[in-house]
Amino acid sequence: MKRKMGAFLTTAAVLALLAGCGSSSGDDAKKDSGKTEGGAGATSFKVATVRWADWGDDYQKGFLEESAKDAGVNIKWDTYLNADWGDKKSVLLAGGDLPDAFLGSITLNDAEIAQNQAMFIPLEDYIESSMPNLKAAMEKEPKLKALITSPDGHIYSLPKKLPMRPTIDNQLFINQTWLDNLGLEMPDTYEDFIKVLTAFKEEDANGNGDKNDEIPYGAGNADPTFSFILPFDNRRGQDQTYEMSLKDGKPVYLRTEESYKEGIAWMHEAYAKGLIDPELFTQDSSMSDAKRMDKNAALVGVSVGWTADATFGLHAKEYVAMQPLKGPDGNRYVFSDPDHYNYGRNEFMVTTSCEDPESLLKWADSFYTDDASIQTYYGSFGIGTEKEGDNYKVLPPQGEESADSWAWINSLRDFGPKFVEDGFNDKVTIDDTQGDGLKLKLDEEINQYALPAFPNVNYSPEELNKISSIYVDISSYVTQMASKWVVEGGIDKEWDSYIKQLDQMGMQDFMKIQQDAFDRYEKALEG
Repeated sequence: MKRKMGAFLTTAAVLALLAGCGSSSGDDAKKDSGKTEGGAGATSFKVATVRWADWGDDYQKGFLEESAKDAGVNIKWDTYLNADWGDKKSVLLAGGDLPDAFLGSITLNDAEIAQNQAMFIPLEDYIESSMPNLKAAMEKEPKLKALITSPDGHIYSLPKKLPMRPTIDNQLFINQTWLDNLGLEMPDTYEDFIKVLTAFKEEDANGNGDKNDEIPYGAGNADPTFSFILPFDNRRGQDQTYEMSLKDGKPVYLRTEESYKEGIAWMHEAYAKGLIDPELFTQDSSMSDAKRMDKNAALVGVSVGWTADATFGLHAKEYVAMQPLKGPDGNRYVFSDPDHYNYGRNEFMVTTSCEDPESLLKWADSFYTDDASIQTYYGSFGIGTEKEGDNYKVLPPQGEESADSWAWINSLRDFGPKFVEDGFNDKVTIDDTQGDGLKLKLDEEINQYALPAFPNVNYSPEELNKISSIYVDISSYVTQMASKWVVEGGIDKEWDSYIKQLDQMGMQDFMKIQQDAFDRYEKALEG
């Protein structure tokens, strides 16, 4: 059924061959992963990017070729495989023989850009004078500018806003076949949820004659603790890097909230009753995958993930999305962090090696249109997408490729500059039985419960150094205590000493940095 939705290639890159910006022609002896011709006399630019797998160079064809030609530039791609990038990146940054630009947030993170800030040129003046598409986008959505503005007031990277993305991240899925086998209704409250999990444990829910092989709640593709205590309002919208959230418009650290304490106490009770996989905190992902995707029978009643097929494999048809549970306060809560997984910065950084930033950035500006964004996400027109008037269609994959892998082969996918306005997804037709289409369909059913998330704030180099040092100890301690309290209990008795220990580890300094970064972000939103 089709409907309209509302909603790596690797070459042995030789670092010594990285060319500087502004040469009018290429050197035949140089080995590039690809080249986009902009015509005779066009300025050549070396652009480095990173791919997850060796998918070939088809991603460079179509839109990327045509946009470079239209902009009158030659783009020579240095494409790295992610598995090799860490070592090559270190040599590249240390040697200073830089490409003209890095494309994709997978290339350099906030800390790397901050630590090497002298290698990158500020972009705000070029955005103002030579990037009308991006300038218009930032006027429509001020958060784009807030997202990329560094504490020193400069902009060192370009942003993205991805098309066809949901508001809700991972969600809980429940085995509908087990519910039917036991004559149970979909749980509506957390009390109902406990009753259902108890029935899954005590009865032969999967019908294979063994009452002891069912795992009522098992680990999935998200934090297993927060997944279980969600009804207690512990994921209003979480920054998955530092577990920050917003409550009444103020930054809070989730693992110091009273609601977190209540949720952990409730989870311990469920664990003590055998309703939770006893290996929840000791198994690795391969072990939990094996349980959820057992070839002989469905063994897990409830788990968390992106979609049922990605979470349960062969047994996906038995599972349905679980409606968000009504918590003790009467409200329903969902996982939501759109500012981190739908928006982003560090998608295009211009280095000091570039002699003609204006021409390069004029080409990058062509990415900030609806036509460009859909093509750089799913594939060029005629390959991954097609345009029908003002509307678009995502084409089915060819051969034996999945829809997701087909998009990665033929586009930049998650990476690179992009922007679509709210409502764009309404103009796109996509198969809603799998992949992005299915996720957007699921999102429509529960996104009304999403609450504001902690924004993707920017930290200064000094703040990054300090917060990273503090959080290493904090993160290790809080996760250790969470597993201890779920398994052994005792959170009420030990809560005060837990908070005191966090303060000794630097929690107050951690929160001050978060508050300062949040305040700067809010100020940038105001213009």
